[in-house]
Amino acid sequence: MAQSPIRETDEEARALARRLIDEARHGALGVRDPETGHPVVSRVAVATDAAGAPVSLVSDLSHHTQALTRDPACSLLLGEPGARGDPLTHPRITLIATARFLRRGEDEHEALAERYLRQQPKAKLYIGFGDFGFLRFEVTRALLNGGFGKAYALTPADLALRNPSGSSG
Repeated sequence: MAQSPIRETDEEARALARRLIDEARHGALGVRDPETGHPVVSRVAVATDAAGAPVSLVSDLSHHTQALTRDPACSLLLGEPGARGDPLTHPRITLIATARFLRRGEDEHEALAERYLRQQPKAKLYIGFGDFGFLRFEVTRALLNGGFGKAYALTPADLALRNPSGSSG
């Protein structure tokens, strides 16, 4: 019987996972194609909300938004390869999530828009367009690859999402 490559989650893994989420500005979003059910991946800009959850600003015209409207199950890969070395040795995290849309006029929208623009200032060009809205990723589990031989399975609690005031807990 093969030994599991998944290590026991420790504080170092939790801190790395949190850093990857907090520092990410782009990610690869995986959805199911509504026509075929096949996986489709696109690059999206990401930021975090006040609780530390990943969010994206998406257009209703995009294929991934249309797919998520039909089936909100998705995954989000965060973590960029470094400038040197084998890209597969650099840390990355896959968040398995359910997509929740937040539209203009909803309670949190204005505060989230201000926060998003601090993290993604170039979005100022299109954040006000009528077809754009926010997508919050409600994480159900995560798979962290901290580099060669450092694989972890994390729970939402391991990701230490903060309350909206910004303190931990």
